[in-house]
Amino acid sequence: MDRHKIPRTKELEFGGVLGAACLLILLPATVFTLLLICGTEQASLLNFPLPLPTLRSLWNPQDFVLVLAWVGLQALLYMLPLGKVAEGTVLRDKSRLTYRINGIHAMWITALLLGVGMAAGLRLSYIYDHLLQLAFSASVLAFGLSILLYLKALLAPGTALAPGGNSGNPIYDFFIGHELNPRIGTFDLKFFCELRPGLLGWALINMGMLVKETELRGNPSLAMILVNAFQLLYVVDAFWNEEAILTTMDIVHEGFGFMLAFGDLAWVPFLYSLQSYFLVTHPQKLSLPVAGGIILLNGLGYSVFRSANSQKNTFRRNPADPKVAGLKTIPTATGRRLLVSGWWGFVRHPNYLGDLIMAFAWSLPCGISHILPYFYVLYFTLLLIHREARDEHQCLRKYGLAWQEYCRRVPYRIFPYLY
Repeated sequence: MDRHKIPRTKELEFGGVLGAACLLILLPATVFTLLLICGTEQASLLNFPLPLPTLRSLWNPQDFVLVLAWVGLQALLYMLPLGKVAEGTVLRDKSRLTYRINGIHAMWITALLLGVGMAAGLRLSYIYDHLLQLAFSASVLAFGLSILLYLKALLAPGTALAPGGNSGNPIYDFFIGHELNPRIGTFDLKFFCELRPGLLGWALINMGMLVKETELRGNPSLAMILVNAFQLLYVVDAFWNEEAILTTMDIVHEGFGFMLAFGDLAWVPFLYSLQSYFLVTHPQKLSLPVAGGIILLNGLGYSVFRSANSQKNTFRRNPADPKVAGLKTIPTATGRRLLVSGWWGFVRHPNYLGDLIMAFAWSLPCGISHILPYFYVLYFTLLLIHREARDEHQCLRKYGLAWQEYCRRVPYRIFPYLY
């Protein structure tokens, strides 16, 4: 028996098989419900727009081709021999996969191509006019990719399966992801989808909303500019620090199935851009002092987010680096050490705290008369609390008594003095 073979998954998450089955329906339903409501005059969760659009009205072959072309373009840019090649974390069989880190190059090339296209007459406001159809096409693509991923995983060796997606139940494994690092040759499907089509798609949709507002009112509002600028900064930061995602839970632990595929291709670009979509039909006037306060709040969140992540990544790469060498640590049985000072002595997940401060700042330009633009910060709060609980479970299992000591010395999880 292969000692590196992944054992059966015993602890099922998200409510087990029933929860996974429900989420296969609820996640797409949430995307379309929020987009439909956001496009109404009231934009109220209490006034659901009826009748529902038909499948015929949602399915547009041209829009499906556009989504495929977008993903195909990003795939081609991913394969360009630009940037560096980095190694991932050590796998169960002690090997390491290599990854091409060229996301920032892909971003700039995409921006150049979009600039040329707009100069030649490309109408980015088409995104607003066909948002539901584009979201439907992205959802169809995510389902199709998930099916192919599951079929591929059935042919994969036992050592290639995901620790959390090997339950033996096809519904659960399809949702969570059966194979850990599915690849076609050297093309890593999970690493590619983690940032490329979704995050750049998010920024592209925001830009389409800005262009649409300009067409309707002559110029973009200050609120729209702030939302675009804040979220573009986040996207650029993600690509500038692309190598850091190689140590995240999504890459190290999660299989690649419907949960991540739908999240990357549909949920992120079409729901994270909800604020800009809202502002097209619900314009908001911001005074300069209010705008200045929102900018400062976003700057605070970004500062916490970036400095905490940089501190963690620097320590992981080289604990002797002068930037982190003076920080206090706790030794563990694995040979690694846990940071217990700096940002990571303030709360256990300071990067999550920064993320949530930014999320709140992104919603504020939409005013306070509607709850819908605050979906992102509410959802993200629940997501990060859930993810934090999963992190805690993994770390306790991995580090044992050392993690218990860390929790004793750093009692607050995300929000200081609250949680």
